[in-house]
Amino acid sequence: MVDQLTKAYDGKPAVAGLSFALERGECFGLLGPNGAGKTTTLRCCLGLTAPDSGTITLLGEPVPARGREARARVGVVPQFDNLDPDFTVAENLLVYGRYFGLTDSAIRSGIPALLDFAGLSGKEDVGLRTLSGGMKRRLTLARALVNDPDFLVLDEPTTGLDPQARHLIWDRLKRLLAAGKTILLTTHFMDEAERLCNRLAIVDAGRLIALGTPKNLIAERIEPQVVEVYGEGADLWARAAAATFTHRCEVSGETAFCYVEDAAPLLAHLAERPQLKTLHRPANLEDVFLKLTGRELRD
Repeated sequence: MVDQLTKAYDGKPAVAGLSFALERGECFGLLGPNGAGKTTTLRCCLGLTAPDSGTITLLGEPVPARGREARARVGVVPQFDNLDPDFTVAENLLVYGRYFGLTDSAIRSGIPALLDFAGLSGKEDVGLRTLSGGMKRRLTLARALVNDPDFLVLDEPTTGLDPQARHLIWDRLKRLLAAGKTILLTTHFMDEAERLCNRLAIVDAGRLIALGTPKNLIAERIEPQVVEVYGEGADLWARAAAATFTHRCEVSGETAFCYVEDAAPLLAHLAERPQLKTLHRPANLEDVFLKLTGRELRD
């Protein structure tokens, strides 16, 4: 549980009164643009960064006062892989397990199951430098499970992966949830959050701006249908005619995103303009995210 968490750097708030709580056995998403305070929040939750104010309880332990004790029951997949490139696959798991006070025999006995779970069976003696990016990411997930944690913190676990690797990790995360693990997930892939998260929080500038299930957030925060209009002259069309047919229209690059309750009149109008291309789809979590946080590029 996080209650009224604050953290500032050089007088600039990174987290500003953030509160949320996870339920046991759920996947909870923490979403936000770059610089929204997600990583700072995770570091505070793990006891790696001291908050300026607020309270954090992790697995029943107050953090940071008993952060070390709490982390013994936590598995972490960091945003960037920090595996040891000079070790083999098995050696990475072995060394990491020692940090939790596990005996070498206990770690070694669990390595086959961890590698099978990560789709890396038979890779025990393979050096890290020969693994693909997807294999390294899956090994990082396996490493996070070496202590059989109750709680997992996953910071953008599928960034940089191809679709096959992403789907494999999604499958493995669903298995963990089915086994009763609790997951705190950050991701920039809205389809990933919509697929995996039971509930999620959207934060911006360190503040909570939305909280709920993906389905409810879509139903409550955005129009139900979207018509994307693109092609030569789409921006000019949007300025001249979009307001007549849409509840809300946003232009980004060469595409006009038209948000409507009923798409039929707009689609009939566009059918008479073959130079404009269209994509009609239901609203999704990405639409909600962009409505709440804006389309401006963040660094």
